Amino acid sequence: MTTLAWHDGGPGPWILFLPLIWAAAVATVITVLRRTAWRGRGGEPWRRATVGGEHTPIAVLGRRFAAGEIDEDEYWRRLSVLDEHFGRDLRGGKGGSA
Repeated sequence: MTTLAWHDGGPGPWILFLPLIWAAAVATVITVLRRTAWRGRGGEPWRRATVGGEHTPIAVLGRRFAAGEIDEDEYWRRLSVLDEHFGRDLRGGKGGSA
């Protein structure tokens, strides 16, 4: 079979296409995953640990109240101010007033 070979029986330049095809296949899979599956879960997998509601103002306020840094009156006063300024954005809903 001399279809893919040089005249001396070597593999010829066609041998370069196999690694290029594999590289294109890997790049396509990574591109598809980045545009679909990883985006739907909140970002790239290496950023997943930092994504979430642990640093929202309401979460910080709740942690301070749970730790005893502020009392109940202070908690409700600050929560009403946050709710007034940001509306439902802090609780995961759409922005604006209720």
